[in-house]
Amino acid sequence: MILVSKVHKPALRALAYARASRPSSLNAIIVDIDPEDTERVLGEWERMRIPVPLTVLSSPYRETISPVLDYLREARRAAPRELFVVYIPEYVVGRWWEQLVHNQTALRIKARLHFEPGIMVASVPWQLASSRGRGAAPTPGSGL
Repeated sequence: MILVSKVHKPALRALAYARASRPSSLNAIIVDIDPEDTERVLGEWERMRIPVPLTVLSSPYRETISPVLDYLREARRAAPRELFVVYIPEYVVGRWWEQLVHNQTALRIKARLHFEPGIMVASVPWQLASSRGRGAAPTPGSGL
């Protein structure tokens, strides 16, 4: 499963990564916290002809974590022997304050999913321009 909030480069990278892993089944999920935004995402998903079904999870209280957990728990009940991988697109930032703006929902969802049996979490990074040149350079012979 791929968590989607928008049809943007980080989500498309997560989609490509998930498809490359050749899962037995694959779907994307979006939590409907704003009906207009959700409709826009559904339209874009269809317009781009993305060959993965997009499931809309209802959230009457604009809460994102509970609908995702409920959906995954129900999927696990239906297929208890299956391993579920949740692909989460995440921004890699170079400044501490950018972390306050990006990834907060992803961090909360990941923290909760780590305690769910039979569910793996795969973070799919998307580097923002501010993160470029911030990491340590690989040393010769390190294989990196």
